[in-house]
Amino acid sequence: MLANFRLRKSPLFLLFFLFVTAACTRITTTELGSGLIPVVDGVNTFDTIMELDTDTFNETDTTRVYNSDNMAIGAITNDPLFGTTSAELNFELTPPSFPFAFPGTKDSLVVDSAVLILSYKGYYGDSSKPLQVSVQEISATTPLNPFVSYPVNFPSVYPINTIGALANTTSVDIRTLADSVINRFEASTNQIRIPLRMDVARRFIRDYDSSNAYRNDSTFKSFFKGFSLKVQSTSPANALLYVNLLDTNTKLALYFNTSSTGATVRDTAVRYFRFNSAFGGFANYITRNTTGAEISNHVTTTSKPDSLVYIQSFPGTYVRIRIPNLQNLSNRIIHRAELTAEQVPDDNNLLTLDRYFQAPRLLLLSAYDSVKKQKRNIPNDYLVSNQGPNTVDFGGFRTFKSINGYDRVAAYNFVISRYIQGIVTRRDTSFTLRLNAPSNDSLNFTPPYPNNTVSQMYYLNAGVGNEVANGRVRLGGGKHSRFRMRLRLVYSRL
Repeated sequence: MLANFRLRKSPLFLLFFLFVTAACTRITTTELGSGLIPVVDGVNTFDTIMELDTDTFNETDTTRVYNSDNMAIGAITNDPLFGTTSAELNFELTPPSFPFAFPGTKDSLVVDSAVLILSYKGYYGDSSKPLQVSVQEISATTPLNPFVSYPVNFPSVYPINTIGALANTTSVDIRTLADSVINRFEASTNQIRIPLRMDVARRFIRDYDSSNAYRNDSTFKSFFKGFSLKVQSTSPANALLYVNLLDTNTKLALYFNTSSTGATVRDTAVRYFRFNSAFGGFANYITRNTTGAEISNHVTTTSKPDSLVYIQSFPGTYVRIRIPNLQNLSNRIIHRAELTAEQVPDDNNLLTLDRYFQAPRLLLLSAYDSVKKQKRNIPNDYLVSNQGPNTVDFGGFRTFKSINGYDRVAAYNFVISRYIQGIVTRRDTSFTLRLNAPSNDSLNFTPPYPNNTVSQMYYLNAGVGNEVANGRVRLGGGKHSRFRMRLRLVYSRL
């Protein structure tokens, strides 16, 4: 013990201690963002920001929704950044089977009422203003075709006309839609209930029977072409409602009573017509108008690097991203490459705009193949398996952070390290990138190197993307002073 004590106090020990301390305290090139810089013994790591050229374009691809998707009804009339939006929904509801008949004799049927019920799945926008919903009957001149996938953003391709109102205009208070509905026939929540006119109820309960309209499916569709729902944009509407046709909450409820049992006491009953997933026609049309809005000064058709860029969920806009000096980078080890995009808050209408019209929950970063004229996955980084895309690792989900004096700024991060490594090491192609807010979308997917010789189409759905027309965000472009979109590289020289 005495010998050990003397060693600690000796000059030789002090020299050894200083040597070990110096060897274990390596000074790195930068302290900025140290959480991204990996610990690599004996290797100096560097940090740099690459400049980006960014601009905004209108989406030209046809957007579609499918019968299992949530669909939009509504109107946004006051968004100074992105303009106006209107959404209408056209659909068919049919009896549970054919031939169909109400119980009892036709003479005994007494009409009570008819209610169009929609399964409410949420909203986008300002819920404080009620929506004035109208229900029209689709014209025989423009019937729905169940075998046509209607383009959401091009209603002029398949125009749908109407011939008259089926209900008085109904005021829908969004704040009450989650309330419970409890009566003899319902114990439910999240319903939009629209009473139809009495003559419409009489038509479905008394006028139609198994000898005419209810004989079979095709005959019924010849008598009644379906419902068309719109929201009056002349009122101060500023929200979109989302409904689902396949949910059991969506139905036409026909209330009646009859002496079918011969009893002296008559009682009200109900029959439901629902959406047929196999043969039901529908069309969800969404129209954007950016006239006079801020975005109209930034959307381009040519090369126009911009400090502000705009993304509107399908059908909407996308941002083109170019990295001018990427192909000329010398060979190096890329520890991390991260592209960051941040929202530019609206100073004038922060409470009304950024709170109501939130940023999309997901943005998709893709590469654009100018030869095949199609989007493709970011090589080696955006991967797809039987469990779906690797969005958690790759990035794209909306996060919020405090920045530049703002407490809640939407931000999106994408990790593209392997893509950049392929460019600097193998001289892979440096693509023009695209950033958008997809609903249903497609990518030409190529597996990672060295299995990148084959590709196939991968289809994204709204479940991994966004509901149609849900979300918009103004982002800082590559030239913005405070919220600059940027590509950060953490690397080591070889």
